[in-house]
Amino acid sequence: MSLILPPLSLYIHIPWCIRKCPYCDFNSHQAKDDIPEADYVAALREDLLFDKTLAQGRKLTSIFFGGGTPSIFSAKAIATILQDAEAIIGFEPDIEITLEANPGTFEQEKFSGFRAAGVNRLSIGIQSFNDVQLKALGRVHDRNEALRAADVARKAGFDNINLDLMHGLPQQTLADAQADLAQAIALSPEHLSWYQLTIEQNTHFYSAPPILPEEDILVDIQDAGFEQLAHAGYRQYEISAYAKNNQRARHNINYWEFGDYLGIGAGAHGKITLPEQQEILRLWKTRLPKHYLESSQKITAHVHGHQNAYAGGGELLSPNALPLEFLMNALRLNEGAPENYFSQRTGLALSALEPHWQELTQKGLVENINHRLRTTDLGRRFLNRVLETYTAE
Repeated sequence: MSLILPPLSLYIHIPWCIRKCPYCDFNSHQAKDDIPEADYVAALREDLLFDKTLAQGRKLTSIFFGGGTPSIFSAKAIATILQDAEAIIGFEPDIEITLEANPGTFEQEKFSGFRAAGVNRLSIGIQSFNDVQLKALGRVHDRNEALRAADVARKAGFDNINLDLMHGLPQQTLADAQADLAQAIALSPEHLSWYQLTIEQNTHFYSAPPILPEEDILVDIQDAGFEQLAHAGYRQYEISAYAKNNQRARHNINYWEFGDYLGIGAGAHGKITLPEQQEILRLWKTRLPKHYLESSQKITAHVHGHQNAYAGGGELLSPNALPLEFLMNALRLNEGAPENYFSQRTGLALSALEPHWQELTQKGLVENINHRLRTTDLGRRFLNRVLETYTAE
């Protein structure tokens, strides 16, 4: 089978935030002094110029500003980054451009500027509308700012808004979680990311664990939440993603369907298909912002034939690893992915999924319905068990 170039997205990492949250294990750094915004914007441009050849003639279908807190940057900086990306790679006419924002007043003042810069989808990190829970999570905003943020975003012209909301928070009750979700639904966002708080290594919560709800309460919260969201017209299409009127996150869907993406910025990751070499390349950039900003003075790094002064490393995905790499993304989607994507985007025959796929089918965990590879409802509840079958390869 031959690899076929999939759609191409761009991830842009802004590594600074006002304060590091105790549950966050992302590559984010508290801004103590003036952020070197202009220098970082210039570095992003150089980084993307190095990666231009990896686009292989494709234009961008989506862009995602993540972090950190991307809204800590000025609207002018975001506009410059987008102008550079369009000039260097190019945009598809219907490109989706998402920016993550905190609901604090400082960021809200910029929403109109972000919209004018070309951002057409805003993802607001609410996490909770409960002031007690927000304090426990180390957030810098309160309930009133969270409510105002959604209103300000609408007035700024955003007609595609995602709200990030967590459940299973320290000492959260079922009633607390239902109230949070009800408030989010009342704001009528087009998209909701609703997911359970998990304790990750290298976080403050890992070294000083908070008291989390017991397992039976977590199950009750999840079951009640599914019912609330469905009743309000939000359709679950991925483990933690719910959309109204089918306004799904196209950038994330490209990840889950094993599409390609460039990653620029400190610690950003990318995945690129190389049809001529019949290879798939993963790249990651220098992680620490200080080192990333110094990268333009380094000797150009060579990673599997690709040159980029900002490269932190890379690897070619082996054929043995590809079934798991594909499935750990595609099976996050309720509807799975078209079966022909497996061959087109891994270069392997569909038979490479056997004999495990047949075994999992017999156990009622996966299915191939209308030529789509997907989990059953039972398999979705035990997705880790499904993937562990391929991890042993």
